[in-house]
Amino acid sequence: MTARGRCGSGDVALVVPGAGGEPSDSSGPGGAGTAAGADSPDLDARPAGAGTGPVDGVTSLEALRVPDALSARVPAEQRGAGRDDVRLLVSRGRSVAHHAFRELPEQLRRGDVLVVNTSMTLPAAVNGRVGGERVVVHFSTRGADGRWAVELRAPVGAGVTGPRRGGPAGTVVRLPGGRALVLEDPLGPSAGARLWWARVPEAVPELLRRYGRPIRYGYTDRDQPLSAYRTVFAVPSPDGSGSAEMPSAARPFTVPLVAELVRRGVLFAPLSLHTGVASAEAHEPPYPERFAVPAATAWLVNAVRAAGSGRVVAVGTTAVRALESAVGPDGVVRPAEGWTDLVVTPRRGVRVVDGLLTGLHEPQASHLLMLEAVAGREALRHGYEAALQERYLWHEFGDVHLILPDEERNAPNCFSNEW
Repeated sequence: MTARGRCGSGDVALVVPGAGGEPSDSSGPGGAGTAAGADSPDLDARPAGAGTGPVDGVTSLEALRVPDALSARVPAEQRGAGRDDVRLLVSRGRSVAHHAFRELPEQLRRGDVLVVNTSMTLPAAVNGRVGGERVVVHFSTRGADGRWAVELRAPVGAGVTGPRRGGPAGTVVRLPGGRALVLEDPLGPSAGARLWWARVPEAVPELLRRYGRPIRYGYTDRDQPLSAYRTVFAVPSPDGSGSAEMPSAARPFTVPLVAELVRRGVLFAPLSLHTGVASAEAHEPPYPERFAVPAATAWLVNAVRAAGSGRVVAVGTTAVRALESAVGPDGVVRPAEGWTDLVVTPRRGVRVVDGLLTGLHEPQASHLLMLEAVAGREALRHGYEAALQERYLWHEFGDVHLILPDEERNAPNCFSNEW
């Protein structure tokens, strides 16, 4: 099958990690944390409006500034009529249109495929103590060897936490219920590492269910129930794994809206990618994350692309990362699972995804490199300028952005697979 994907800003083709385009799969403690594709915004007490360091150069949006007033501080259902009571910015090339999210079915066509992440958000924040010091443990990702990647945070009041130096190896963190964890190895260089592999109690999912709560961000007004951080597509994992941070692009979907999309002939293709805690403060490179693309999803995406009957639209940057990790250089998606370290940038481009539904990201966030790979630099700039002018709301409880191909100009110009 010949790939018909678009290639970022028209300046490069696309690659996936591993030899021959196969996804990376670490059998050991293969990494955790977040990817450039994670859908979550800045973490905890980090001020709204501050961006993350891009992984592959800078985006064209670095001069834009998002006022704190545009941070969505409570879920949409507490501001209006329901989850789907958010705004929908639609970009087709440089053309921008404004809609309500409930109008999404009118923006899609019969035969389009929405690729959705079914990862369930975990109550990943648990109180603990290191000696006499109070800490909050953020459980990020379960490793292949049973250890968990964790981040220790400092409580700063009102349910919000601030950064805390990680380590050292051997640190014992006492947890509720008489449990404890032991920090063993840093993820990345030990000096200043935030995330550490930790030996933890066997029943971490039970620990989280009994004592955990959702990770809270500093720009939100108050604690929210776990249900506020789960999407309509979320399903439990057999081993209790899930996402430390919500794959938030799918949050506005409701059961009636999904039913209406199905009635109109829009198809759904599930996959999973378990997101870890975002690498927002220390500007670390993204860490590998666990993903799975089932055979049925691979078949459906390949069939739609081969027939030319619809567009492949990823719901969230996590869905892009997982799907693009399962496609080979021949453009064929294959069933795959394991760990992916794929970072989608304009230089890498995309091979399978035609469009993307995502939240609004900070102007310097590395997430925008993926958006630029899908939309192109100028289209992204036009969209974000319009979002600021029309006062769209940012972050996981905010408004959403639908990026569709400019079908009059959708001619790939791909000449390099280099990083």
